[in-house]
Amino acid sequence: MTAGAGIRPAIIAQQKRTATMLSVVAGITVLLAMAAFLGGYRINLTPSEPLGLWRIVPLDRPAAVDDLVFICPPETAGMREALSRGYLRSGLCRSGVAPLIKTIIAVAGQHVEIGAGVNVDGQVVPASGLALRDGKGRPLSPFPSGVVPRGQVFLHSPFAGSYDSRYFGPMPASGICGLAQEVLTYAP
Repeated sequence: MTAGAGIRPAIIAQQKRTATMLSVVAGITVLLAMAAFLGGYRINLTPSEPLGLWRIVPLDRPAAVDDLVFICPPETAGMREALSRGYLRSGLCRSGVAPLIKTIIAVAGQHVEIGAGVNVDGQVVPASGLALRDGKGRPLSPFPSGVVPRGQVFLHSPFAGSYDSRYFGPMPASGICGLAQEVLTYAP
């Protein structure tokens, strides 16, 4: 028997222990991720709101102005185009996109005027300037002004490059998943 003959089984045993440990760690990671998802935790990777960990908090009242919400966009041609242009991420909403985090700035019955910026019932909305082109030079069309229809909300983010109701218009309030609560975030 050579001196190296006993080393090979020891290496194989160490590799098996390492593989087992990695499997256990991977399993625990998957379970934690599933528990976090089911608990309403989401990771925001878009600059419209601070980056990081957020939580969806159930909304037990009608949505109101100034509510920061998670909302699923409806399945429309405009949302499919926004997804193909990269304005939205793929996700688990029925429309195939991830829920958006936006602030409600107008509810049913309020008048929204869109010009160089946004006015709601005659009041200027801060940081609501419009872009005529996206970051790749493609034209953007603002939503025409009007009254927010019943059962819908008008959404906004102060981030200059945000894709929100300034462009896609009011969204059904039925798409609201809940209030958006920061857990561990970073505003770049």
